[in-house]
Amino acid sequence: MTTTTAESPIPVLDLRDLARPAERVRLVDALGRALTEVGFFALRGHGIPDEEVAALYDLALDLFLLPDEVKARHERPALMGQRGYTRFGREHARDHAAPDLKEYFSVGPDLPPDACPYPPNVWPEEAPALRAAALGLFARLEAVAEQVLEVAATYLGEPPRRFADLIRGGDSLLRIIHYPPLPADADPQSVRAAAHEDINFITLLAGATDDGLEVLTNDRGWQPVKAVPGQLVVNVGDMLQHLTNGALRSTTHRVVNPGDSRARRFSMPFFVHPRPDVDLTPLPSCVARQGGPRFGPLTAGAFLRARLEEIGLRG
Repeated sequence: MTTTTAESPIPVLDLRDLARPAERVRLVDALGRALTEVGFFALRGHGIPDEEVAALYDLALDLFLLPDEVKARHERPALMGQRGYTRFGREHARDHAAPDLKEYFSVGPDLPPDACPYPPNVWPEEAPALRAAALGLFARLEAVAEQVLEVAATYLGEPPRRFADLIRGGDSLLRIIHYPPLPADADPQSVRAAAHEDINFITLLAGATDDGLEVLTNDRGWQPVKAVPGQLVVNVGDMLQHLTNGALRSTTHRVVNPGDSRARRFSMPFFVHPRPDVDLTPLPSCVARQGGPRFGPLTAGAFLRARLEEIGLRG
């Protein structure tokens, strides 16, 4: 069932409706409209236990509370924030020079070296249980992402696997973000995450520990999206907007500073990426729908490299 409330600026959908013949058509329509009109929706009924998310946050807290010199041993600047630890204040939003007030740890596909074209993951010896917990959640989120992409393709009149097949073997990323208490010497222009759009296909945000996320809407300006237990927040990224010629909307969002400067926040976005060689040239059906091309030819790999440089993560 699709619901909206006065407290939520984004639709709330139930993934279990895919298995309910009477509700499936309504879900396809509601999800498609959410991604074309708002670019965001909240998802329940996805099957990922809250306890699994909470357990990973507990492990991550232990990691982030380590001394800076210990965490620095697990940073790989040449990988542009795509694996391992990224220090506090390194990243900034595009066109916003002040650094974001966050640090994070990133996990990609974990395959045998002879079968993985991507850089290996970094597993801190100080957090031995992190690997199993992170990879378990990675697999669950990837499965949900494929279902969402199948529904989105169906809504646009494409074959159901049109988008989902492009992420098979892609360099998707699970990022555990720590927003620590605000430092007294922070740049006055800095916020936890300045206004930005995501780079990738879609993002699944798993169980943020507190509010702070805001979405820029057409008619009401910045609107807060509450952190609700049991829900994923899903949004379109720039790569899927490019491929669909803007039919699916990549929406600007941010994470604002808390009223209590001592407050700590965690969030865990799963950035769903296509394979680097995927051609993002807008689909003919979407070009026809909108009366002409809005974007040119570009591969996913080139798109990602350019954007990572723009946000301060160049190697």
